[in-house]
Amino acid sequence: MSHPPLIVAIDGPSGVGKSTAARRLAQRLSVPFLDTGAMYRAVGLKVLESGVDPLDREDVIAIASEADVRLGRREDGSFEVLLDGEPVEPRIRTPEVGEAASAIAAYPEVRQRMVLLQRDAAEHFGAVLEGRDIGTRVFPGTPYKFFLDARSDVRFKRRYEELTAAGRAVTFDEVVGEISRRDLRDSTRTDSPLTRDPSYTFIDSSDLTIDQVVEQMAEEIGRRG
Repeated sequence: MSHPPLIVAIDGPSGVGKSTAARRLAQRLSVPFLDTGAMYRAVGLKVLESGVDPLDREDVIAIASEADVRLGRREDGSFEVLLDGEPVEPRIRTPEVGEAASAIAAYPEVRQRMVLLQRDAAEHFGAVLEGRDIGTRVFPGTPYKFFLDARSDVRFKRRYEELTAAGRAVTFDEVVGEISRRDLRDSTRTDSPLTRDPSYTFIDSSDLTIDQVVEQMAEEIGRRG
């Protein structure tokens, strides 16, 4: 008798180590990793390249409905976001695209399309998915749901170090502003806001290494069977 695909949801705000932890956990569990935020960033990139204001809802929805966003597979088995048939990394990792992605993610029409793609991929192959609404909307029924958070000062520092290590010319104040704006959008949008309910296993990563976070998640998954 075959077992259903393993689906792990990891949610939380930016700067808490979700992507790195999710990628390492996926490797440990031998299932694909899916960065759902990259999908919204791909749409955000398309919107910016089209010269459209991300706050112009009507034009954004029109572009999102026609944008060719798909999920491919890398050699290591993880999912890769493609836009018009081409990989989007590293073009989607700029602060401008991040801001655009946060804005358009508030539109239900955009989220609905991305959620369908996420469900289709994970239900076929299993996945460790990280994002903002995986455990509340995309896969609310999975027993493996984690909410990662950290103190604000830690999140700001991590994000700043991540961007500067990637060669981005940003100031610490710019990073604080970016994260603060995204937090506000994520928590106040009407469709699938970032929330933590009792069904999540909560992990404060402020004083933990990534390996310690992954170990806690793996142990919890093992306990739940």
